[in-house]
Amino acid sequence: MASPDDIPSAPVVIAGAGPGGLTAAHQLTKRGEHPVVLEADSVVGGISRTVLREGWRFDLGGHRFFTKVPEVEALWHEILPAGDFLLRPRMSRIFYNGKYLDYPLKAGNALRNVGLGEAIMFGLSYIWARIHPPKNEDNYENWLVARFGWRLYRALFKTYTEKVWGVEVSDMPADWAAQRVKNLDLRKAVINAILPKRKQTDITSLIEEFQYPKYGPGMMWEACAGKVEAAGGTVVMEARLTHIHVVDGRAQSVTYDHHGTAVEQPASHVISTMPMRELVHALDPTPPAHVLAAADGLHYRDYLTVALVVPESRSFPDNWIYIHATDVEVGRIQNYGSWSPFLVKDGRTCLGLEYFVFEGDTMWEMADDDLIALGTKELGVLGLVEPGDVERGYVVRVPKAYPYYDFTYKANVETIRSYLAESVPNVHPVGRNGMHKYNNQYHSMYTAMLTVENMYGASHDIWAVNVEEEYHENDGGGAGRSGGTGRDAPILPWRAPVS
Repeated sequence: MASPDDIPSAPVVIAGAGPGGLTAAHQLTKRGEHPVVLEADSVVGGISRTVLREGWRFDLGGHRFFTKVPEVEALWHEILPAGDFLLRPRMSRIFYNGKYLDYPLKAGNALRNVGLGEAIMFGLSYIWARIHPPKNEDNYENWLVARFGWRLYRALFKTYTEKVWGVEVSDMPADWAAQRVKNLDLRKAVINAILPKRKQTDITSLIEEFQYPKYGPGMMWEACAGKVEAAGGTVVMEARLTHIHVVDGRAQSVTYDHHGTAVEQPASHVISTMPMRELVHALDPTPPAHVLAAADGLHYRDYLTVALVVPESRSFPDNWIYIHATDVEVGRIQNYGSWSPFLVKDGRTCLGLEYFVFEGDTMWEMADDDLIALGTKELGVLGLVEPGDVERGYVVRVPKAYPYYDFTYKANVETIRSYLAESVPNVHPVGRNGMHKYNNQYHSMYTAMLTVENMYGASHDIWAVNVEEEYHENDGGGAGRSGGTGRDAPILPWRAPVS
């Protein structure tokens, strides 16, 4: 990677070398630009990086490569050749009441594991909720109850969701639901369980297969960074952006810390994938008090992975298992060998236990050895692996993994968005943390692509983009169409690049 002395005088500066930042850089180089990417970490990929420890590769969070946006899929294959992708089966299960339920639901498996009596009670509870739905579906609990019934909600949603977010489900807004389990209710799930198996690409939670880079998602972003540099761009590692200097209503330069040295770099535009809260505090001069307050009102959920090496005989076919048990802290367990055999070693696999935490809390501060011991114990409690079969372990901490959706986040984001548009229009937030939208890497890529087009004269509203909207399956639609999801903002059709 480059040193600060190699950077040209006034390029587009990009904060972050994750999917959004590197996509923007890649698109800019195709237009003859020489962008500068500043990455605070020592590896590219952001939360989509692949962690390498002693020959073992860990996919943080699990990244299924499946999208309805053809431009995004085309870019994947522009970055990596077809031979570097595997077509992988999707398999996930739910650990409930000591049993493993297939997900998507399969009628026979569900009946064997929950019993006919409990299945009937689930059905009756669902019917009751359809007849007497909660009056207010603004919170996530009521949104789920209206679609699954109280009994199934408590069994299969409440515990896991509260592990992930650290609050009562009733204290969460329904926005999150529309992102992650949209288009799915008990009726559709049961129909899927009974009818012959078919492709389920219309419901995000039910896709049956996906593409996957054989060495994990980081393989793509490492290749993308290489392409950016080969085309004349610059990627500076361990370079944390600290200030964006604004003069006469435009960002004219940035300062970043590089190995303890403050480096100032002129900038024609700034594309930011850094957390929105940090972006606001980096602006110089300091924004008004109400904008700072909005930034400080944005919060994040962090997580850590405890990766445990076990014999292949202790493997399972799932990509991951959702853990709804209340007697363990782990929320989800990945089997890296089921993502790709290239992530693991012969005769062994690696299980990634995911713990959802807040940075600075007790579990976040635990020593690695104590976390490995906890993960080993909990595999035994779940009956997956005998503690004596765990050969070694690794811990990876991921701060600010997920933007936090509370009841004030939307107003806070709008305050910041409006301020940037009016006061610093050449600063462009993109992606998950940049826009404080809990979405996937495809959203990060797509917003970055559209942002680059905007810099060349287009007028896309990137805040209206949702890469999973149903409009992608119809004739393309027009501005103002919501895709039937009831979202506040319209979804804009793809426009040809402006030359």
